[in-house]
Amino acid sequence: MKKLLSGNQAIARGAYEAGCKFASAYPGTPSTEILETLAAYDEIYSEWSPNEKVALEAATGAAFSNARSLAAMKHVGVNVAADPLFTLSYTGTRGGIVIITADDPGMHSSQNEQDNRHYAIAAKIPMLEPSDSQEAKDFTMRAFELSEEYDAPVLLRTTTRIAHSECLVEIGERVELDRDYAFERDQAKFVMVPAHARARHVLVEERMRQLAEYAETCKENVVEERKTDIGIITSGIAYQYVREVLPEASILKIGLVNPLPRRLIRDFAARVGKLYVIEELDPIIEKHVRSLGIEVEGKPDEFRCGEIGPAKIRSFILGASIPGASPAAKAHPPVMCPGCPHRGIFHALNRLKLLVMGDIGCYTLGVAPPLNSIDTCVDMGASISHAVGASHVVPPERQKAMVAVIGDSTFIHSGITGLINAVYNKANLTLIILDNRTTAMTGGQPHPATGRTIKGEETFRLDLVNICRACGATSVRVIDPYDLTASRAAIETATREDGVSVLITNRPCMLIDKSAWNPPYRIDEEKCSACKACLTLGCPAIVDHSTGAEKAAPEINSLLCTGCGLCGQVCKFDAIVPRETATDTTR
Repeated sequence: MKKLLSGNQAIARGAYEAGCKFASAYPGTPSTEILETLAAYDEIYSEWSPNEKVALEAATGAAFSNARSLAAMKHVGVNVAADPLFTLSYTGTRGGIVIITADDPGMHSSQNEQDNRHYAIAAKIPMLEPSDSQEAKDFTMRAFELSEEYDAPVLLRTTTRIAHSECLVEIGERVELDRDYAFERDQAKFVMVPAHARARHVLVEERMRQLAEYAETCKENVVEERKTDIGIITSGIAYQYVREVLPEASILKIGLVNPLPRRLIRDFAARVGKLYVIEELDPIIEKHVRSLGIEVEGKPDEFRCGEIGPAKIRSFILGASIPGASPAAKAHPPVMCPGCPHRGIFHALNRLKLLVMGDIGCYTLGVAPPLNSIDTCVDMGASISHAVGASHVVPPERQKAMVAVIGDSTFIHSGITGLINAVYNKANLTLIILDNRTTAMTGGQPHPATGRTIKGEETFRLDLVNICRACGATSVRVIDPYDLTASRAAIETATREDGVSVLITNRPCMLIDKSAWNPPYRIDEEKCSACKACLTLGCPAIVDHSTGAEKAAPEINSLLCTGCGLCGQVCKFDAIVPRETATDTTR
């Protein structure tokens, strides 16, 4: 039977059919749907972990106990999980363990564009890279086998296009493994003190030699013989682009991208005329081919950034021009949703002209006009640490003009240690935790402060207020972000206090709790002065109808408005009212 699956769904199906028993992840686009799909299988225990490091460590514990386990994360999540990953290469495993790294060429929803094939090389572990959903399923199943056969964690690399595109996938039955699930004591293997690690390092090098030999004949590396005037070495989604642009070219499709084959590449290069390497992001395969003394042409330097795409391939191989994007094709910049509880906080921060250390989440959209209220954004949990560092070097009078903002899920992910650092090292700053009771940016997944598991079961709910107090914050207050006057006053008070002051907002994301929606607001044109104060909120439900020098009253789109009431609070003319109390001349 065949079923239409995305790459993420196919990975989950592959894990299910391979007999996986444990899966963990921290949500992050483009990997999120893997665990969401796995959670639907009762045979697999699945959990959202506080961060990727914890997710990998939990999966490792299951694998050490002879279970097949999987940890899924986006590419920057591997940065967080790198500490256990590198040593896991030394310990090896018992049950197969597969780590999904979902890279994001083009930065569709990421703060950088890194090529995680480097992790496989640096950690000296095998990596597979599928080129469609069928391979995503098949390679996941094979990854578990390779992990157990070579006593190694296996990285499986996808990209945004593979993760979210769909194709027909052959569906099979689950294999129930006949094995004893128990941890067997083996200190020389699992306790990485230096004496044990030195011996394990020798085994790692031998393992890579064996895997390099396996790469020469494995079914994941495929030669497609066609015309021999042009030969292409490629992998992943780039293979699909090559087939579209150069259907007659001979292709060496690399599925096992670490370690790369030597003899296979030499043999293929000897049978073709002009040899190209087409890969996304860094020239990893290209450099390997050149190291073999083979003349090859890789993509031009100007194509090092972003997705490769058919147009770029046509450009540097066929000499075709790259068509420019039409105005209609340009995407609208992302903005906070109508009714977003974060909007009022950033409006206040903007009006108070505070320096705002930002973090990773949908609140990062506070950087966009007209709010313009995010000044740094680097990685998960960094906002607090940035503020700590800055507070110790700027003059005292500037310290409290600096605020760190972080979401509830991000605070749990990696912000708590930053808060501990701030208090311990006597920083002088204000922290605002934007608690919307979900991991909103990736689609509304639960986390430890929601009191729900991935299956919706009730569990212990982490108390953010008590966590902050336990960390030693000078003051901790809960504020209503829909009350602009009170929120602004609370921020002003916090920034005048010495030490670490914490403000925690208390409104849920409007997309996960629609019961909080109120009747939409409208603008009374008779009272409206067209001062455009309401437009300073940056709410997409408010439409500006002014043209040039001609002023016109804005309009509130009743289909978008959630009735949060922020616009009514910024209007000095009482022109913005709930729909049922508006006059007939409202818009």
